[in-house]
Amino acid sequence: MSTATMPASRPALTAKGAATRARIVEAAAALVRQRGAARTSIDEVRADAQVSASQLYHYFSDKNELMRAVVAHEAVVAVEQQPQLAALDSIESLRAWRDAVVDRAGERQFRGWSPLGSLASELVDTDPDARAGLVDGFGLWLAPVRSGLVAMRASGALRSDADPDSLAIGLLAALQGGLLVSRVQEETAPLEAALDAAIARVASFAPQEPSVAASAAPAIRRTPASPARASGAMSAPRTPLRPRRPLAR
Repeated sequence: MSTATMPASRPALTAKGAATRARIVEAAAALVRQRGAARTSIDEVRADAQVSASQLYHYFSDKNELMRAVVAHEAVVAVEQQPQLAALDSIESLRAWRDAVVDRAGERQFRGWSPLGSLASELVDTDPDARAGLVDGFGLWLAPVRSGLVAMRASGALRSDADPDSLAIGLLAALQGGLLVSRVQEETAPLEAALDAAIARVASFAPQEPSVAASAAPAIRRTPASPARASGAMSAPRTPLRPRRPLAR
């Protein structure tokens, strides 16, 4: 969780206080998914969370602080909704994750296409303090992906020159960009193409296996060269055969 989501000066919460705060954040997150951060009001959050104004402001000094807590919440949810991230150890596992992401996006019909990405597009310019929380949020997603790529490199599934950081960021960018374009076009094709391209980039660092055809081809047997040919000497041209004359009678 980002350090920007709750002031450090506040005392530790009791179990009941933590539950109340979590209820407020979850209510705010649900509203933000539906209408965006800018169109979500404090009064709406308070009503949905069934808390008083004094309770809400006990945990959050203003809306900006609440939205930073929503960022941290959505980052955790994004990772929890992609359990395949914890099992990335091969190109095949990356493709399995890709299929799960595409299926989920299609099932949801791109509603709430990417809560974390949507929050980033709204808050990065309007609330500079939210940037740290967004960095932490995307970092939470990147961590298991990077770990999987590091493990693939250690096992030999990827070459030693593969850069896990660069490849992980490429996968994240493909995911976010693909989801956005797919949301606009209301079809999964852009998301599929973006993820396929990013995974192909990862696969390009897989060690090249010897060609089966080349290894299975029989060795060519060569006839030993004559001493003259072996030395490079040119043989004399042959005299053309003359037609045989008929015998005289």
